[in-house]
Amino acid sequence: MAIASTEFSPLTIADYAARAAETDQRSDGGSLSFPLLGLFGETGSLLSEVKKKQRDRASYLGYAGAVVEELGDVLWYLSTVAARGGIALTDIFAEATPGPHAEARSKGEALSFAAVQPAIMTRATEPTDAFERTLLKLAGDVGLLVIDQEAGRLVDSSSTLLGRMSAIARILIQAANEAGVTLEAAAVKNLAKTADRWPRERTYPAPLDAGAEPEEQLPRDLTIEIFERQVRGQTYVFQRCNGINIGDRLTDNAMTDDDYRFHDVFHYAHVAVLTWSPVIRALLRLKRKSDPKIDDAEDGARATLIEEGITTWIFGQAIELDLFANMKRGDLPFDLLKHVHQFVAGYEAERCPLWLWEEAILQGYTAFRFLREHRRGRVRIDMNNRQLSIEPLT
Repeated sequence: MAIASTEFSPLTIADYAARAAETDQRSDGGSLSFPLLGLFGETGSLLSEVKKKQRDRASYLGYAGAVVEELGDVLWYLSTVAARGGIALTDIFAEATPGPHAEARSKGEALSFAAVQPAIMTRATEPTDAFERTLLKLAGDVGLLVIDQEAGRLVDSSSTLLGRMSAIARILIQAANEAGVTLEAAAVKNLAKTADRWPRERTYPAPLDAGAEPEEQLPRDLTIEIFERQVRGQTYVFQRCNGINIGDRLTDNAMTDDDYRFHDVFHYAHVAVLTWSPVIRALLRLKRKSDPKIDDAEDGARATLIEEGITTWIFGQAIELDLFANMKRGDLPFDLLKHVHQFVAGYEAERCPLWLWEEAILQGYTAFRFLREHRRGRVRIDMNNRQLSIEPLT
């Protein structure tokens, strides 16, 4: 009987660099300035995680995971600087670790992340003095690289760039060793994160309620009329579906008018694009009662409050960013999407990738800006094509 192979194939540095290059979205002519600023910023973020742990030793439980993530971000920018500078990331790590590189070459193997670190390490649960000093040295060396760039010393000087980058790689390996984490884990986590945000192909996942009873599924195609009306001197937003008023009449619920009374359009975008919205399930009486556990957890009051919280929080960010006008795919801040994902951790919406959240947010705000201008509109949910559209309502 054949036995399935469980052999693990280490992630090579060349493979990581190739996959990281696919997520370099900047169209700035291949300048080194952007990735160098990113490298400097992410090194600062790594130092910031150490500072948080020092300040809140008892309460900051995410230290180890944060270090792995920040190391991965530093690695991505290091790889991007190398690619734009015309230097292979493998050459940089080979220069930084000549022993492991020579051993890999003697075996006819490509240099892997695993080869440049000890096989066994003890993970540090607290920042050590050595780790802090190493990170400060890392920040210093990255700063020198930025200074060289500004002084023009990197122009047509691949040897200078290689020397600086290999020194940074050497310190990065040392930092990972002292933290007791592997650069391979950091690289893998980084690739997963960037693929979640900037995938090679955008393939829409199946609707989250695909396995639910047909009468308990969110609408695949639905039209809602949204309009303002004066009632005894007060302006309200009403919604009508198939000639029947639905939901409560809405105001901004704020001291200053900001048109948040049109915010249900964001929930409709969640339905159309994410195939998720506890708020609209409650509004249309589509809770999945046939499965008590899902009804209680995914369609209950807590899930509804989470969606409303996300919607309100994003709105606060959107006000500062002109309601995301003129933004397109790939433009929404990564941190915004990451925070949204944290909001829905543990719920079915967690399965929606970051790029899908971005599409839902951008489509929802396109419709919101239309309503803000025209004060009324006809919204169509087209879940099959993951589209929320809006047209004038006469």
